[in-house]
Amino acid sequence: QVQLVESGGGLVQAGGSLRLSCAASGIIFRTSAMGWYRRAPGKKRELVASITSGGSTNYADSLKGRFTISRDNAKSTVYLQMNSLKPEDTAVYYCNAPSIVYGLGHDRSNWGQGTQVTVSS
Repeated sequence: QVQLVESGGGLVQAGGSLRLSCAASGIIFRTSAMGWYRRAPGKKRELVASITSGGSTNYADSLKGRFTISRDNAKSTVYLQMNSLKPEDTAVYYCNAPSIVYGLGHDRSNWGQGTQVTVSS
């Protein structure tokens, strides 16, 4: 059974930083791409960042330069470092891993329970 457990969310002032973690189990982590998505109130879920098994990264254009995704295969953990946070970054952030059949971002792939990030102005 795949489990993705996020942590590190919380309340932060604009301009601050947070680091999200996602501990994965039930998958062969070192060979799996991983992703972070977010859903803001009243909006659709959107890609924040993804990272391949080889460490190549991809970011939403609007977040480049402020967010950094990384992984530690020894700990089966993927991270999202978020700097210079803005109120519009307020959302529930979800960790994502592909399933055997479905790729990153698909509703039927593997999702964590989400962690709330709230940025106050």
